Formats: sequence, C-alpha cells, structure tokens
Amino acid sequence: MHYLFFTNTPAHVHLYKHAVRRLREQGHEVLVLARDYTCTVDLLEWYDLPFAVYGACDTSKGSLLSRLPAHYVNAIRRARRFDPDLIFGMGGYAAHTGAVTRTPTVLLIDSEPASFDHSISTPFARTILTPNTFRKDLGEDHYVFPGLKECAYLHPSVYEPNPSVRDRLGVGPDESYAILRLNAFGSQHDVGKQGLTGDDRREIVARLAEDATVLVSDEGQDADLEGLAARSFDLHPALLHDALAEASLLVADTQTMVTEAALLGTPAIRSNSFVGEDDMGNFVELERQGLIHNVTTTEKILERAGSLLGDDGVEGTWQRRRREFLADTVNLTDVVVEVALANGYVDDLESVRQFDRSSRPDAADSIGIGGD
Repeated sequence: MHYLFFTNTPAHVHLYKHAVRRLREQGHEVLVLARDYTCTVDLLEWYDLPFAVYGACDTSKGSLLSRLPAHYVNAIRRARRFDPDLIFGMGGYAAHTGAVTRTPTVLLIDSEPASFDHSISTPFARTILTPNTFRKDLGEDHYVFPGLKECAYLHPSVYEPNPSVRDRLGVGPDESYAILRLNAFGSQHDVGKQGLTGDDRREIVARLAEDATVLVSDEGQDADLEGLAARSFDLHPALLHDALAEASLLVADTQTMVTEAALLGTPAIRSNSFVGEDDMGNFVELERQGLIHNVTTTEKILERAGSLLGDDGVEGTWQRRRREFLADTVNLTDVVVEVALANGYVDDLESVRQFDRSSRPDAADSIGIGGD
C-alpha cells in the first residue's frame, strides 16, 4: 500500500511520525507532504521521515493566503506522482488533493471552530476522526476515539520524558523553571483571534521570574522582553516535549502545547480569545480534569501562576490527575495504523465509534477558516 500524510504544521509531524515509521516497517510505501512552516521541516529531518515540500509560508496570514494556489498545484502534482492508496490529513489540503486524485482520505480533526474548513473538506473524506471530547457533528462518516490527537505521541506507551534535557537547558536538577509559549496566530484557524499582547507578556515574565527561571518560546519571534529576567528556548524543537515535561509551569496563548502539558502532567495556564463559553471541547474537558486553567485576563494568569509556583504539592497532584485521565485514552498511533491497514474503513474497528448525535450539541460557529 502507498500512504500519503500531510504535515502542514509542526504538530502534524508529531501526530503522524510514529504511524509513518510503523507502516514503513511493515513494508508499505509512505510519503509525507510538508508545508515549510516554522520548524515543520526541521522536525521531519530530525525524525528522518520521507518527505517532500509542497510549499512554504511564514507566520503571517497574508503569506498563507497568497500562496494557497501554488500550494495546491504542487501538492496535487506530488500526490499524482506518488499514487497513494490512502491520504491522511487535517483539512482542505488533504481532502481536495484526495478529491482531485480520486484517492480516499481520512481527516483527523480536533478543532471545532474551523467551521469553513469543515464545510469544504469533510464532504470529500471517507472517514473523519475526532477526539471523543469533540462537540460538533461532522456528518455520517464522523467517528471518535477516546483521547486527544496528542495521544499519538505523548501517550505513555510511546513517550518517556528525558530529564537530561535540563543539562541542555542549563538548569539545575532541582531548579524550577516556567515556559512562556507565544503563538504567532498566523494559521488559517487563527483568523480573527488573538493572544497575549506586548504589555501582557512583559508583566507575565516579570511575575514568573520571581519564583522560577523563565524560558520563552516565541513562534512569531517578535516579543520585546528586553531588560527582563528571561531567555529564549533555543534547543532543537524536537526536544521541546522533554523540556515541557520537566517544567514547573506552562503559560501559553496557543493550543497544542497546553494539551501537551496536560498529557505530561505539567500545570498549564491558557489565555487567548478562544477561551470562553464556546471553547473547544478538549480544553473544557482538560480543565474539568484539573489539568489546565483557561483564563481570559492577565490578572488571572498572574494569580494562578503565583499559586501554582508556590505550592510544593503541585507536581504530585498533577501527575496523579494525568494518570487518571490517560487511563481512559488510547495510543492514537495504534488507531491511525489500524485505519490505514483498513484502507480508511473503520466500522469494524473496536478503537473507534460513531459520533453520538443524540447527546452532543453543536459548538458555536466561528470565523476560523481552517485546520491546515
């Protein structure tokens, strides 16, 4: 079999990396079609995955929109050359490439607000997979798995933290450190959304520095932190999960790293304009489990951060909550491989079930326009 995977962001590389390896080990031909966006290509090279780049863009929304036509042309050409039996992806690129090449497509989606992208991509999918926390009905081919998409690479059966990352970071074995993750808000699904501003960022860093060493991971590379007691996270991005697992706290205005922190048992505070009554189901559930805090103001960030960094019992509490949450989840890589071997047909798979339309209200619509 020939399998094609779309990786349009760094998170997509992590999502599919173990499945790509396992399918290749079983003798299948696999190709990853990548968008050169932030560190996506760096990760593909680090994990030695077979890939081809179909296009590039920077972290501005205008950069992505202006290059979409060329992206599609290149992706379709590459796909035709590879001649896949099944395509995996998260939105329009994968779905439309599958439609043009007449290849069945599996979409793995975890963001309810991307209403426009859902409407233009899901009609072309053989199967749509989402976490069981997903609250929006995506049609008759919508199936759910127990867990989150990050369970493909941070489930205990596939990931073990490496404490030696502390040496690379230059922090001591007992030194408390916090990570501030700043999103560039340049993806399709970020249209109309925003996170922490310049003044917010400086105030947060100053407060975190009172109790911990502060490392800043700035996707947009535009944070003004001059004069503050903070330094950049300057390790290879493939080591970020090890660093996150050892951290005492994550403060972020992004989505994926907050979920990753929860699965690693690291307390996380999330603040952006997605937070609110119509928030995504996975973040609602993670907060209900006591693994993250979703807040809307800088004042609440400072309050929660001080409380978490000042509590010696936090690490044990969060690790217990993590174990309890993960006990009811699957290793998503197993699911992806099962779906691949079933050529995208999932009715007979025990690892997934059809979305329950009788008990899930639709999430509110959003102007977000994509998951790719």
